[in-house]
Amino acid sequence: MTIMKILKPGMYTTIQDIGRYNHQKSGMSVSGAMDQFSLRVANILVGNIDNEACLETTLFGLKIKFEGDALIAITGANLMPMINNKAIDMWSGIKVLNGDELSFGTPESGCRSYIAIQHGIDVPEVMGSKSTYVKGKVGGFNGRMLKAGDEIKINQAGESDFTSIKKLPIELIPMYYKDNIVRVIMGPQDDCFTKNGIYTFLDSEFEVTNEADRMGYRLSGPKISHITSADIISDGITMGSVQIPGEGAPIIMMADRQTTGGYTKIATIITPDINIVGQLKPGDSIRFEVINIEEAHRIYRKYIKDFDSIRESVEKLASTTISGKRLKVRVNNKDYEVIVEEIM
Repeated sequence: MTIMKILKPGMYTTIQDIGRYNHQKSGMSVSGAMDQFSLRVANILVGNIDNEACLETTLFGLKIKFEGDALIAITGANLMPMINNKAIDMWSGIKVLNGDELSFGTPESGCRSYIAIQHGIDVPEVMGSKSTYVKGKVGGFNGRMLKAGDEIKINQAGESDFTSIKKLPIELIPMYYKDNIVRVIMGPQDDCFTKNGIYTFLDSEFEVTNEADRMGYRLSGPKISHITSADIISDGITMGSVQIPGEGAPIIMMADRQTTGGYTKIATIITPDINIVGQLKPGDSIRFEVINIEEAHRIYRKYIKDFDSIRESVEKLASTTISGKRLKVRVNNKDYEVIVEEIM
């Protein structure tokens, strides 16, 4: 049995999958990955189903020792991953051997990395999901963030397949920036804002504040004005809802959001662009661009279909392996340790 032993838990590391749906009516948060694109691709690269749970780690500090061999993939933010203090590729399958240590250095871009393990993480499903909801102490590993000394078991549904290392084509790898534009559809309470308030929302740059976590991102910027009050009768909140409380500063609701809320929601971020928001960190900026519901549906359909194209692309780039030997190479004055098995 392969085990991941947590040597250092990092700033905020939890187990997440796509999320815990169909229980909001009972007051249970959906949770799940903040960047679902990166989670799904990580699973594709190791041959898992898209929804398998991964480790989601934030910004810096995570260090894991592997007790047993495993095939992993790291996607999302570039937090400078290393195995045994040697830099490794992201967006690619990586073979790790018994005793190897995976660690993360200083963030280069983005905020959250995802670590997928072939066969998945061996924790029980709660309400149909392995996702951790820390505030509710539900799911994941004992319902909490990981801490030093935790031992995470890997499912042993079959032997790890090291015969094919999959990589995401470089042109499909997302880039993360400090300045971002995300697309929204207006509503459901956009009629509660003045014309100037709507103009301010769509024509201004906002900055992510230090009040930014898995529940929501509070932004700073020009005040968005209401016609009368910011309060409404509480109704449902979806991921990407943009609430505007009385002080006029936007709050983007994220994975661990509450199920209902009583502040007006001026707009909703479309699903593919929520992944961008999930990679923002304090000090990054964001602007909102309005599209209509028909365009949002078209973008979403393409987004879902693109995962089929990604599967096909990574299969084409798969390289056959046979021996598992390590080779040190030097590229651009940096040393790398890679698995080189067979030249195709």
